[in-house]
Amino acid sequence: MKRKTFLKKAGALGMLGIFPAGLSAISREKTPGLLEKRTLGRTGLKLSIIGFGGIVVRYATPDQASKRVREAIDRGVNYFDVAPTYGDAEEMLGPALHPYRKDVILGNKTNRRDKSGARRELEESLEKLKTDYFDLYQLHAVTRMEDVDQIFAAGGAMETFLEAKDEGLIKYIGFSAHSVEAAMSLMERFDFDTIMFPFSASSWYAGNFGPQVMQHAHEKNMGIFALKAMAKGPWPEGAARDIPKAWYEPMTDPDEARLGLRFALSHPITVVLPPGNEDLFSMSLNILPEFEPLDDEEVKKIKEEASRQNPLFSYQA
Repeated sequence: MKRKTFLKKAGALGMLGIFPAGLSAISREKTPGLLEKRTLGRTGLKLSIIGFGGIVVRYATPDQASKRVREAIDRGVNYFDVAPTYGDAEEMLGPALHPYRKDVILGNKTNRRDKSGARRELEESLEKLKTDYFDLYQLHAVTRMEDVDQIFAAGGAMETFLEAKDEGLIKYIGFSAHSVEAAMSLMERFDFDTIMFPFSASSWYAGNFGPQVMQHAHEKNMGIFALKAMAKGPWPEGAARDIPKAWYEPMTDPDEARLGLRFALSHPITVVLPPGNEDLFSMSLNILPEFEPLDDEEVKKIKEEASRQNPLFSYQA
């Protein structure tokens, strides 16, 4: 199917409101006092529904990084995700996570699109994280179609990913994307294990951004990570922007944030990655001790409210 035709069809399907969907395709494991765990697509891995984004320890002291990691571990978090573009997060997370490494799933990323650059960044990240392998390695923040083309061209980053998997340096291959077109194209070109994509109520309902991507990823039995579930939208003009590490306006009210997280997790999503602000991350651990999917009345309410909001992302088929 030609790319434009595929995207047009996917966009139309997204408008049908096919989600929220049931969670029957995902195995869910509940332990009193700990976060629920879910299977990650076809990988067989079981991950906590809240993941630890490396930005949480960016610019932290070693002691602060250790305390934040330990808090997450104590609440049942077993997925940790980082990237070289997150300032000194790799350097901070490596030593803090080292005591728990064998018991957690560690994901990393590269935004290099060429083979040699991706290989160099992979090796540097392994050293900084003090590990011999990554459970998941991802193409990072793919947005432009030019990047997609370069990734799969001769001498592109995909060659490094495949070689690294053969060498045992990475176990599973995924990507994060911030555009519908890039995400759809990546899924067409390779059988990725996972996808990381923004899924928020406002972008979903007011921006038609997310339904078509989730549908296709779900059909391919990919593990799905949600970004921006606690995003209200862009910072309003003239806003103070007084929340560190937040380039968009996040949900800071616990009740509102809980609904945002539940919206994402009422879909066939395995892990939500909260904002990198350490206070908001800590709040996310405290407001979701027991997860229950949205009921019909809650879905109706959140749809009505989100449809009136200014979405962080939008897509026109």
